[in-house]
Amino acid sequence: MLTFPRWKYFVILAVLVLSALYALPNLYQKDPSVQITGTGDAVVDDALRGRVQQTLQSARITPRAIEREDKSLLVRLNDPQVQTRAADLLRPLEADGYQVALSLASTVPDWLDAIGAKPMPLGLDLQGGVHFAMQIDQRAALNKRLDAYVEDIRAQLRDGGVPFGSVERDASNNLRVTLQSANDAGRAGKLLQQAYPSFVQQREGQQLTLAIPQAELNRFAQEAVEQNLTTLRNRVNSLGVAEPVVQRQGTDRIVIELPGLQDTAEAKRRIGAAATLEFRAVVGDENEAAAAVRDRSVPAGAKIYYTQNKQPLLLSRRVLVSGDQLVDARPEIDQTTGQPSVSIVLNSAGGKRMFDHTAENVGKRMATVYVEQVPITQMVDGKEVKSFRTEERVISAPTIQGVFGKNFQTTGLSQEEADSLAKQLKSGALAAPMQFVEERVIGPSLGADNVERGTRAVLYSFVFALAFFLVYYRMFGVITCLALLLNLLMVIAILSLPFIGATMSLPGFAGLALTVGMSVDANVLINERIREELRLGVPPQSAIAIGYDRASGTIFDANMTAMLAGIALLAFGTGPLKGFALTLIVGILTSVFTAVTVSRAMATLMYGGRRKPKSISI
Repeated sequence: MLTFPRWKYFVILAVLVLSALYALPNLYQKDPSVQITGTGDAVVDDALRGRVQQTLQSARITPRAIEREDKSLLVRLNDPQVQTRAADLLRPLEADGYQVALSLASTVPDWLDAIGAKPMPLGLDLQGGVHFAMQIDQRAALNKRLDAYVEDIRAQLRDGGVPFGSVERDASNNLRVTLQSANDAGRAGKLLQQAYPSFVQQREGQQLTLAIPQAELNRFAQEAVEQNLTTLRNRVNSLGVAEPVVQRQGTDRIVIELPGLQDTAEAKRRIGAAATLEFRAVVGDENEAAAAVRDRSVPAGAKIYYTQNKQPLLLSRRVLVSGDQLVDARPEIDQTTGQPSVSIVLNSAGGKRMFDHTAENVGKRMATVYVEQVPITQMVDGKEVKSFRTEERVISAPTIQGVFGKNFQTTGLSQEEADSLAKQLKSGALAAPMQFVEERVIGPSLGADNVERGTRAVLYSFVFALAFFLVYYRMFGVITCLALLLNLLMVIAILSLPFIGATMSLPGFAGLALTVGMSVDANVLINERIREELRLGVPPQSAIAIGYDRASGTIFDANMTAMLAGIALLAFGTGPLKGFALTLIVGILTSVFTAVTVSRAMATLMYGGRRKPKSISI
């Protein structure tokens, strides 16, 4: 008897509705846009909106819309060519503290967005994306490394009990140690020779000079590039962009490609951010600092910093712990004050240094300094000149109440600053500042052409299957084609779910076309089995039931072996192979469901129940 449980019809109906809802956002194309984001004191208000509108109107560019979104202004345009032109016109706003970035703005209705229905991300080969080229300031990286050596040498001499006056570096990148007595030169030289065997020493009285070989300086530059490369990969991964590209170019550049990213202004801010924390000892109170500023007489070994209230404070030039010694950072709320804070975990070296300092300085003050490299753009002789401005401010300078080591909290930040800083510190510190020297959209015309060809390939595979089944299997051909259509709809809907993390690329289209073929294969097995039962004289209803029952096991076995291959590709493959494998696995699961369950439900509706058909169209 050909029957089908009623509850399964409701399941199929629910699957159909949900598949249609979650596949629908893929029909909405994204608007090429320009996003303007305020940084620092730059405000996004109606005045900025009017300024942007006037600039575009003077160039005879009519935007589709200008919208305010939180701290940014989104200018929607009609095509990528106009988008690039508008971005060039608005680029001078960067001199006023704004970030101007290319963007792709979603056009999905709010009601779809409210239920989590989003379009499937497209890869670079289909949609294109944003290309960044970043230049590393290798001189700054070298200075940072030399400053670290100065601090390490001081620590080595202190721990070795060698009295010294000063440790400095000169313009030739040599490290000069001035001892309190020439009699200690031999002991200091032996101590530093063990710590830095590759450095060349020269002694002259109380002065000991360490010359760093050029090969060592070149290694510093290479390590700076590698550290920045690792840090940028961590930061790009935190953006959640599918299949990004972060690779080295030449000796001092890093190229980043982000397919289909919408908020490129946020990407620029997160990727290029050079904010970190430094912990320094306070060497004088506010009155001494004010006197030092007034008399222009800063004590040796100290430096003037300013608090968030613009009050001067004298801090040690020696950095106790810096951002590159952080292992973990999490934004939290201070349970005592209720203020935003960042919970910090240091590495072993940083934890030991912090423990030693706090153990010796209970009751004294220690300052937390927020350091940020802010990119600035200036017009010089009609050309854009990009550089950095270092902003340093004391966010807190509390008294050390007790001894602590690698785990502690720092406060004094806003919630937004705490969240942003925690992400930057967690992803790693940049070895040197970087600036964006190039930003462009990758292949929008190529992407559109690839999408069109991929869609056409899948469409043709479906049409060919449809024509074959309609001619060869007649009414069961119609059933098969409807099941195929639902199969495609389900695959697109599942791949569009945000938690799946799928990205459609050309290999993904290949997997989609292969899914259609495999689904056809399953239906061929069912239809041929039904034909075989009819040739044996089995009644039509029984032939349909037996055909589905006996073909289902074979279909399951065949598809499971193919899915094992897909799982292997997904587990061990990279890049395009993963996209192909994911599409293949999802397609196998949906094709089994549609071939065995959905097509049987439709066949039961047509030929099941109390009907007693003498023949069926197959």
